[in-house]
Amino acid sequence: MTVLFDQIISEVHTIFGDGFVPLHRPVFEGNERQYLVDCIDSNFVSSVGTKVTEFEQRIADFAGSKYAVATINGTAALHIALGLAGVRAGEEVITQALTFIATCNATRYCDAWPVFVDVESDTLGMSPTALRRFLEEFAERRPEGIFNRTSGRRLAACVPMHTFGLPCRITEIIAICQEYGISVVEDAAESLGSYVGEQHTGSFGTLGTFSFNGNKVITTGGGGMIVTNDEALALRAKHITTTAKVPHAWEFVHDEVGYNYRLPNLNAALGCAQMERLPEILAIKAGIAARYAALLEGSPLEMVQPLPDTTANNWLNAVLLENREARDAFLEYTNSREVMTRPVWRLMHHLEMFAHCQHDGLVNSLWLEDRLVNLPSSVPEGALGKL
Repeated sequence: MTVLFDQIISEVHTIFGDGFVPLHRPVFEGNERQYLVDCIDSNFVSSVGTKVTEFEQRIADFAGSKYAVATINGTAALHIALGLAGVRAGEEVITQALTFIATCNATRYCDAWPVFVDVESDTLGMSPTALRRFLEEFAERRPEGIFNRTSGRRLAACVPMHTFGLPCRITEIIAICQEYGISVVEDAAESLGSYVGEQHTGSFGTLGTFSFNGNKVITTGGGGMIVTNDEALALRAKHITTTAKVPHAWEFVHDEVGYNYRLPNLNAALGCAQMERLPEILAIKAGIAARYAALLEGSPLEMVQPLPDTTANNWLNAVLLENREARDAFLEYTNSREVMTRPVWRLMHHLEMFAHCQHDGLVNSLWLEDRLVNLPSSVPEGALGKL
């Protein structure tokens, strides 16, 4: 296997150059500096500024949603989206254990609890089969909603995730949740630029959320976005994230407990510049994924590919090794040679604060935890403008 490992390392350096290769670095090769200077010169550097509105419109247009509301990070976006979807204290949110912790943290911010159903080994996202099986076994219909007959709590929402930018079987998940009257909030944090057919991820559910952390396809340094086609939800999202301040020329009146979650204008300026280069970024990343796939074809390492009729943004390329021992050997070999690779996140039910949460056995999630590794997936320095 070391011969194959060396071939992968060689290909990584061919793509990204010599020296340490990070998993995913930001790329600032457009109008970022100029737009930041423009913000500073305008004196509008906080959440009031034209770049915030422009960035929201750019994301809404790109993602095919009518409305977008910018937040300080993706976790804040998910927190607000869950509340808007009707999640209340003491209730439950159906989600997946193979996810970044923000999904579960946002649920707990609502004083609700996650319930974990399994993912699929091909999409890495929530399994519609597992979701239906869980609901058929545990869902109890009452006049006030769908309740978990084991815990007695209302099943308030479902949060599937498009893991590493790979679209899950979201249309099937939506259909199942509609049967049961459960709201869907899409965790599309990693999937800007991913599609099911011609429809962008994040636009299928009642609400969707994106992240613009420093390691995402595009970045605002830190930032997130709520998208929806429901005007009332969008207006409410903007109100709540702006400390629930009633608009007035000089009075400070707040009509409920709100959150200081709005994205600053400086961050939005970065986002506007990044959006100008997004199509080119996605094309470059597709080329890198194709190179990895060609290298690994017929090898013991299996590259995770998007489903037919879907398009992935190739945020983080993922490969599957034979078992945990092989995974750990690969991680040790590559990282010790300055090529950053990483395993999938520790499954949420393995973390102390979520160890008691109900789950369905998570067979595929456990299998993936033992085998999955992410490869370097950045846009190479100086690559923009060369297509």
